[in-house]
Amino acid sequence: MKPQFGTWDSGLAESSPLPLRNVSRHGARAAAAAAWESNGTLTSPGPGFRVPVPARQKGFSLLEVIAAMMLLAIIFTALMHVAGGAIRLTQNAAAHSEAAMWARSLLDSAYVGEPIRPGSSAGQFNAKYRWRLNVTPWNEAGIATPGAALQLYRLDLDVLWGPPGHPRSAHFRTLRLGGPLRPGAASAAQGAP
Repeated sequence: MKPQFGTWDSGLAESSPLPLRNVSRHGARAAAAAAWESNGTLTSPGPGFRVPVPARQKGFSLLEVIAAMMLLAIIFTALMHVAGGAIRLTQNAAAHSEAAMWARSLLDSAYVGEPIRPGSSAGQFNAKYRWRLNVTPWNEAGIATPGAALQLYRLDLDVLWGPPGHPRSAHFRTLRLGGPLRPGAASAAQGAP
């Protein structure tokens, strides 16, 4: 018998040395290849045998890839804004902490070796931070009493940093006990804001 290509013969299932029923997809290909090699014809391995059709390959479409890239870009931009905001808040907190350190240093050492005098003064801590100090007599009623043995003074300190046109500032206030208020200084202190 002359081999005929492209014909199917159902009689091969009985004469085939390989069990061809209930084979998997990959096993069916191997069985078909074995049947081809054994007799040189393309024949059917038996009744109920189906030639496996390759499954549709699964993957992402171009539209899905573009949508995923856009979503990642939006998320990345939002994360960068959050990170930038966190860095700005950290820098702001560090600047306020340094201003508080300078203020504490000045208020702790102000008028330690000299008598307290009402009035205003200003200066600079370093190239970045500067200060303004206002000293006014203080009591609960708000009016300084001249001639008292001891007098409370309110020290208002402003620590400034940043550009002179739009400085950032922190305000600190404390009370300090000092000597009696002189009569001439009382009228000057009451006229101060």
